[in-house]
Amino acid sequence: MAIPIDPGEPAGTDDSPAAAATWGPASGVGSLPGTDPAEATRLVVGELPEFAHLPELPARGAGADLIGRSAALLVDLAVDLTPAGWRLVPRGGIDQRRAAEFLARDLDALHDVAEDWTGPLKVQAAGPWTLAAGLERTRGERAVVDAGARRDLGQSLAEGLAAHVTAVAARVPGARVVVQLDEPSVPAVLHGALPTVSGFGKLPSVEGSVVEQELADVVARLPVPVVVHCCAPRAPLDLFRSAGAAAVSFDLGLVQDLDAVGTAVEAGTHLFPGVVPGTDTTLPAPRATASRVQAWWRELGFPADELAAAVTLTPSCGLAGASPSYARSAMAHVREAAKYLQPD
Repeated sequence: MAIPIDPGEPAGTDDSPAAAATWGPASGVGSLPGTDPAEATRLVVGELPEFAHLPELPARGAGADLIGRSAALLVDLAVDLTPAGWRLVPRGGIDQRRAAEFLARDLDALHDVAEDWTGPLKVQAAGPWTLAAGLERTRGERAVVDAGARRDLGQSLAEGLAAHVTAVAARVPGARVVVQLDEPSVPAVLHGALPTVSGFGKLPSVEGSVVEQELADVVARLPVPVVVHCCAPRAPLDLFRSAGAAAVSFDLGLVQDLDAVGTAVEAGTHLFPGVVPGTDTTLPAPRATASRVQAWWRELGFPADELAAAVTLTPSCGLAGASPSYARSAMAHVREAAKYLQPD
């Protein structure tokens, strides 16, 4: 079920979307607490005035979660919610319609609140591997084990996301739309740690070359710059970069492979380091967070005056599990910390 869209060219249809990408100093990952899309959008554009994003509000229930929300974007594929989770089915039902209605309300709120927004604006969806890991086939195991099902999901997701970009651009004409693919399941897919539907075993690992190629197929079909986000341990940044991501988003505290980060920087891949937790905690002063990022950059061995242009600071993960006051503070924190990264 696809969301109705306005006709026209998607935003950012340059020959090389990644090459044309421009980024703001700070942004969010995607999810927020609460259930009111207009309130959430006002919060985001107020706290992140140089790089907003379309809020996700999973507290609204089934259909607003990562898998259900992304399934609402699928073209010519249907899903339904079962006691075990989301499942591919021959015909869509009330659960998929609810997910599409949530997304449509979010676009209406975006238009009402941010019609005059100019600059980068990020939208988020599950990436093809996380989507395949979160959907069961009509009969049997997760779709991630079926190459044919993965291919169909990837093509459908890319088509739906391109339409979604068009819908966002029509509602916010001044936006430079960026797509974020959330891939928290990729490390489990690569290392054979994804549980079976029964929960009594693990699915076999998938070769990195297969994961990269199928992710690259989706990235290549999207007409705007793509950020690949993974805040799980062992995020494969080299794989995401090689798949064509214009930027990679990760928890700074979990990424230990500095060689992969350095290679990404040298290749021109933008970095979205997550620098504050996604759940309530006592935050340090923004200057202290900036100092931590600067020390990390020095360890990478790059010139200090290149740091601000190379990174967009974010929370480490989505903020859906945080209190409303902490969510606001976390966004304000990354915005203020980013100011200390600017060269003198």
